[in-house]
Amino acid sequence: MLDALRWLALEVKSLDRTRGFYAGTLDLPVRRSDDREVALGTGDASLILRRPQAIPRGGLHTHFAFAIPHEEYDQWYDRLSRSYDLVEREFGTAKSLYLYDPDGNCVELGQRDVSGKGIGGIFEVVLEVSDLERATTFYTSLGFEVTDRGEDRRRVRLGGPVDLELWEPQLGIADGRGGVHVDLGFATDGSPGVAVDAVLDRASKVTMIDDDVRITDPDGHHLTFS
Repeated sequence: MLDALRWLALEVKSLDRTRGFYAGTLDLPVRRSDDREVALGTGDASLILRRPQAIPRGGLHTHFAFAIPHEEYDQWYDRLSRSYDLVEREFGTAKSLYLYDPDGNCVELGQRDVSGKGIGGIFEVVLEVSDLERATTFYTSLGFEVTDRGEDRRRVRLGGPVDLELWEPQLGIADGRGGVHVDLGFATDGSPGVAVDAVLDRASKVTMIDDDVRITDPDGHHLTFS
């Protein structure tokens, strides 16, 4: 149903300052830029930095994760630790480091099997939800599968074209929080209408945008299907 993540959008106060963090500090290439938003390349998806001038605005205090090659972890740690207070965690044989961008988003760089050098894509996004079971039902209807549940029963991890973590309001590793009014774009494996039909009775809003369809989930997150 959903084939791939196309974009994650973040709300920013200063395009120049936040562009400097992602393009300068994290070496993401700029794909396009204007006075409202900047799109940076991260694997096949884009990270979009957006001024809050219209809806969808982009996510606030979003925790998300970039994939980096296993062999580059120490290089990234040494480079970033000169300017940032990093938090490290191990997950089995993989390590992740955490830092914050200028707008308060918790950015994770995690070891993954990726080809090439540098950041290889976005592999995880955390959404804040008010009703965990309702949100889980919504996203599993879109083809995501439950892969883990938090011991406190207040978070669920879902596998799909990108891993989604659904969190009731809380603080995670490095005091990260789930994003609010997050804007995600997905490529579908056929007609976007199939994905819309799967959650039509649960969506708060449905909007046609040329050949794409944007839906708003019950927690105010925006999903665009192409």
